[in-house]
Amino acid sequence: MLLELRIRDFAVIQDLSLELGPGLNVLTGETGAGKSIIVGALSLLLGDRASNESVRTGAERARVEAVFDLSGRAELHALLDDQGLPDEGELLLLRREVQAEGRNRAWINGSPATAGAVGAFGRALVDLHGQHEHQTLLDPVEQRRILDAFANGEAMVEEIGRLHARLALLLAERESRVHRGRELASRADFLRFQLQEIQEAELRPGEDREVEEDLLRLDHVEELAREAEAVHEALYGGEGAVSEVLAEARDRIRRLARLDADLGELERQLDSLYHQAVDAGRRAGEYAGKVEVDPSRAEALRARLDRVFRLKRKYGPELQDVLDTARRLADELEELDTSSLALEALDREAGELRGRLEERAGELSVLRAEAASRLSGEVGELLPELGMKGSRFQVSLDPLPEPGAHGGERVEFQASLNPGFPPRALARIASGGELSRVMLALKAILVRMDRVPTLIFDEVDAGIGGAVAVAVGQKLQEVAAHHQVVVITHLPQVASRAGRHLRVEKGEDQGVATTRLVTLEGDERVGEIARMLGGDPESRASQEHARELLASR
Repeated sequence: MLLELRIRDFAVIQDLSLELGPGLNVLTGETGAGKSIIVGALSLLLGDRASNESVRTGAERARVEAVFDLSGRAELHALLDDQGLPDEGELLLLRREVQAEGRNRAWINGSPATAGAVGAFGRALVDLHGQHEHQTLLDPVEQRRILDAFANGEAMVEEIGRLHARLALLLAERESRVHRGRELASRADFLRFQLQEIQEAELRPGEDREVEEDLLRLDHVEELAREAEAVHEALYGGEGAVSEVLAEARDRIRRLARLDADLGELERQLDSLYHQAVDAGRRAGEYAGKVEVDPSRAEALRARLDRVFRLKRKYGPELQDVLDTARRLADELEELDTSSLALEALDREAGELRGRLEERAGELSVLRAEAASRLSGEVGELLPELGMKGSRFQVSLDPLPEPGAHGGERVEFQASLNPGFPPRALARIASGGELSRVMLALKAILVRMDRVPTLIFDEVDAGIGGAVAVAVGQKLQEVAAHHQVVVITHLPQVASRAGRHLRVEKGEDQGVATTRLVTLEGDERVGEIARMLGGDPESRASQEHARELLASR
């Protein structure tokens, strides 16, 4: 709901604050007082382009801001979060500034934003009737949503959307597999050649390091044997070996330990060293005895290492990369071999989904056709009451070549406002007053389904009066039972039904024209209604008539 509209230095408005309440709010005033300027200022918050010509003479900038109540609008809180904008709880502040010179700016809850972002929030909260740009009922998407709500088909539309999305994914996957299959087929021989080249090598993980270690050992076999034998001689086999020296030292300490028990630990240490030297010496000797010179094995290892290196250079850089490449090649060839089976499975699943989609879309089409006929009839019955005799309204359902994400047809609201003329899309109806009344008829029927909380009618009373004006006022009051409605009107029959009545007045401030608002109550409101009746507002008859209208609401 729109709580307050503040306008500063816009056209002839110097500083104006418009506070609105729930239900029906009316703005009245003499022609030229500035009512349309207020609507023009509000249009900036609904996405209108800003013109520096709208800046009041002598001012640097024009500013328009509105405060909205977001109660019950969880989706707008989510949108604030998605766009990284501050959330001020149940209040939303939209603001735009138009510079006389320089760039224009916009804010949402005090945070800089684009004019488009401000307009998106504004259009979600305000439906302005009188200028085509801001009427959500002119949007084909909104028309479809309204018809589906009227038909109680929203759950079915959601199901169709899910089916269509799943089918689209399957078809995209199929197309990807076909493309992938063609690409694999074009290089299948090369893939097989590569895989065979790797498989024939019979590689093992870590084999390159093992071969390098074996080859290093074979290349130094004489040195290994010589040095191992030298170690054997030094520790065990030669004259004066370490083991002999340790044995003699151990025996000496053993004799001394009989005289001093504290030497027992040293005896045990020397005994351990002796056995370690003997064991190490024997092992060195055994190693030296086993080492053999094998030139043929060394040559075979060099050939193996060269083959591994060539494969690593081609498919590596590491041996594990070569093994991974082999697995990938095998997987690709298996994918090619099984692609026809995969496509058949996808085709079967897509066919089942398409069948379910067509079935559900057909059921929705039946619902829509019945609802379209019913809605067309109900709106058509209201139009004559609103001064539009001979007018027709219809909901057109244009079949699509195949069901889409929202069903099997395009929905369009159409009307014929003159007898003998074919219905046309609402967006192509030229008269603002007639279009506003068509919208009012729709709102009166769809009032509980409309998500936009604030409705503004600027030209709804154009060219009507008498009983039609009474009917328009009554319908506006009915709509206002479920929405906040703001009406700019010249009709006393409409103004008298408002819960809040504001008069727009034009005056001067230091020789410059300005517009101000006055909230009317009591006698002031009686006087304004009397003025709107067209007689002498000061006469007793006019005022009595005004009181009768106010009492009858």
